[in-house]
Formats: sequence, structure tokens, C-alpha cells
Amino acid sequence: MATDDAAERLDELTDLVTPLAIRTAVTLRVPDRIAAGTAKLDDLAVACAADRDALGRLLRYLVHREVFAEPAPDVFALTKIGELLCDRGSGGFGARLDLGGHAARMDLAVLGLPHSVRTGEPGYAQVHGRDLWADLDANPGFRAEFDGLMASLQEATAHQVAALYPWQDVRRVTDVGGGSGRLLAELLAAHPHLHGVLVDRPEPVATAAARFAERGIADRAEAVAGDFFRPLPAGSDVYVVSRALTDWNDTAATEILRRCAEAAGPRGRVLVVEVMPTEPHVPHLSSYDLRMLVDVGGRERDRVALDALAATAGLTPAATYPGTDGLTLMEFTVTA
Repeated sequence: MATDDAAERLDELTDLVTPLAIRTAVTLRVPDRIAAGTAKLDDLAVACAADRDALGRLLRYLVHREVFAEPAPDVFALTKIGELLCDRGSGGFGARLDLGGHAARMDLAVLGLPHSVRTGEPGYAQVHGRDLWADLDANPGFRAEFDGLMASLQEATAHQVAALYPWQDVRRVTDVGGGSGRLLAELLAAHPHLHGVLVDRPEPVATAAARFAERGIADRAEAVAGDFFRPLPAGSDVYVVSRALTDWNDTAATEILRRCAEAAGPRGRVLVVEVMPTEPHVPHLSSYDLRMLVDVGGRERDRVALDALAATAGLTPAATYPGTDGLTLMEFTVTA
């Protein structure tokens, strides 16, 4: 690569203005207002409570990056990229990029990456003054947004977990760190013979209990406030840990698995659900691993690393159920 090409590529890699310009437009709800018919700069400035000149400069900058179009002077329209910014649903670009939301706080925690790299610890509190979990507890709006995001991830996972594992051989399942209950609700809806327990912090447990009631499964689903670093309710045939271990460092993740093993006992099983960072999901190709480090001190792990954690926690691999897009269900039994 020539020096000039390398410099241009480095500029692209280190640019901060473009991503923040897009996030500013989303925060001001410019895409939503254009989609609703407010297209003239004068009207947009009033609707956004923005300085007309500054807003125009922002929009024209983004026109050159194909986020917006300017079909006539001082009249703006959405491109295909701009249309994506109108999605305010859980996991949608509009929700994720709004600087007033919790998803953006998680993104901005990357400013604490130097601290994380020096120490191996989360950088979130260095930027926002308290760790992610305390931030959620202190702000109900952030908690609701986070629960919605987790539910959207569970929605992408739940139907595979319900279909891949032999649930016909299970009578009772505990979802460890099950959040707002999307996964457990899917399992119980798909398998009417199942009874389930969800264990998590008090705030998501309340959301899960409401979900179970809405789905008409409250008679088969119990939501319990608890701590997966402490003893878990015993008596279930299967203890599921779905996409939760990546939130924790090796010491904490091992302790979670150890608590599952204790509760499962010699006859129970532990089912770990993760997206494997292997081909075609190449390790470190995305920013996910560094995000986990800076936000919560967690990490991506491949199968070898997960098996090592499980062994330390007293678990032995028993079966594997591969899904799509890298999703893998890994069954463990308690080591004899």
C-alpha cells in the first residue's frame, strides 16, 4: 500500500466527526422529521430547536456521505441509509445511535478503552462515573432500553434454543441471568409440558414476571430475584446460561458455571448458549470483543476457552447442538 493510500485509510479509521455527525442527526430526530414530511431547512431548524446555519452545515456534510440527499436548495430527503435511522425499535439504528439513550452510553464508554487495556478492567465507570449495572439501576429509562435490547437478542436466539435441544426429556428448566424473560417464555410456549424458573436482578425480574403474565404462562413460570454468583435454586433438570458469559471475565464466568453445577447436581445439566467467534464469525473481525472489555470487562470465547472454564467449574462436555449464524448450544454435565 502506497504511503498516500495508507494515510487516507488511517484518516478513515480514526475519523470521529462522521459517526458523531450521524448520531447528532439521530438525536435531533432529523431522519424522523424528514420521513414525516418536514424537509425544508427552515422548518427542520424550528422542529429540532436548532441553529439554522449549523444544522444546514451538518446535513450537507452528511449529504456528501450519502446519509441524506438535497434534491433542491435547502430541501433534504432520506437516502436508503437515512431511512435506517428512523427505526426506533429495540435494536434499531435510531434507538442505538441516539446520544440520549443507553446504547450510546455503552458506545461512548470506548473512551475508557485506554484504562481497560492498561488494567484489563471495564472502562465504563471511568467515563460515566459508575459501572454499567449501577447505571441501569439508577435510571429506569436506561433499564427499559437495555431490557428491550436484550429481548431483541433473545428473540433472535430463542426459537433456535427451543427447537434444537431435546426439551421433551426435560420437565423443569432454570434460565440463569434470563433478563426480561424472552427466552424462557419462548421455551414454555413451544413446550407446554415445561415448567421454568428465571433468576436475575430485581429490575429485569419484574419485567419478566409481567411478560409471563401477558403470555399466559405465569402458572408455569417463576421469576426469582437472585444473584448468579450465589447459590441458585436447586431442582431443575437443565440450567441455561444464554449469551451471558461474554459479559464477564474468566474468574466471574467460571463462578457462574460453578453455581449452575452446584444447583444442577449429578443428575442435572448445564446448557451454555453462545455465538461462537469462529468461521464465518471471525474472531476480532467486529468490535464486539473490545466492546465487552470496555463495557463490562467481558470477552468473546471460542469453544476451547469455554470448555476450559467449564472444566474449572466442575463440568464435562456432553453434547453440542449447532444452530445458524454461529449460535451453538453446549450441554455439560457435572463431573463425577
